[in-house]
Amino acid sequence: MIMRQILRQKAVEVAEMKSPRRSLSGALKGDGLSVVAEIKRASPSGGTINGDLDVAAQLSAYERGGANAVSVLTDQVFFGGGPEDLRRLRARTRLPMLRKDFIVSEVQVYESLFLGADALLLIASALDRKKLCELAALTASLGMEAMIEVHDEEELHAALEADPRILGINNRNLNDFTVDLRTTERLMEALRAAEGEGVRTVVAESGIKDVEDARFLAGAGVDAILVGEALMRACDPAGAIRSLKEGRRAA
Repeated sequence: MIMRQILRQKAVEVAEMKSPRRSLSGALKGDGLSVVAEIKRASPSGGTINGDLDVAAQLSAYERGGANAVSVLTDQVFFGGGPEDLRRLRARTRLPMLRKDFIVSEVQVYESLFLGADALLLIASALDRKKLCELAALTASLGMEAMIEVHDEEELHAALEADPRILGINNRNLNDFTVDLRTTERLMEALRAAEGEGVRTVVAESGIKDVEDARFLAGAGVDAILVGEALMRACDPAGAIRSLKEGRRAA
């Protein structure tokens, strides 16, 4: 009797693991500027942001504000997060969830699936072209989406070889942590020159503080912005998201 109960429960758990993932790229395509709201306790550039974070309360605020998706930092040593944050939040929301970490191994891709991620971040500067393509292909084969992050034209062309549905443009130079929003503008021009308009979902990352930044990036042609520190420090994260979403794409 007990064994049958255990096996029935395991069948339920396995079915949940195999359930279709939510489409991050689909959630970010629309008439307005989409917002990926990030949960991040700390960062190398900003130090401790919120060491006593209630991740469930933060998620609830993001949902009230109309976030289109949620990004969860799962690196523990440098960002104060952990895989358990993603696992806990997966059960609390129907929004697509992006696992943001330094993914360098197939093991982490499989782990992301078991944690409930709908998509994961691959950083072009952290991987050679062969490994980038391999991890992107594995991610897709498991039903998740890869968002490949780039900072310059060389990384952009490496990312395009992997053919991701989602392209992230990081305005922060990961070597010296300087931020320049014009990075997105330059790389959007390079992307259009390489393959035209609207082939991929494009997300601008880093350095986004207010609606003026959002308007600038929307004008550059991105589909979405990923915002972490500004929302984590906001007294009213829901209101901050509503304000950012006013940065509509220029006609």
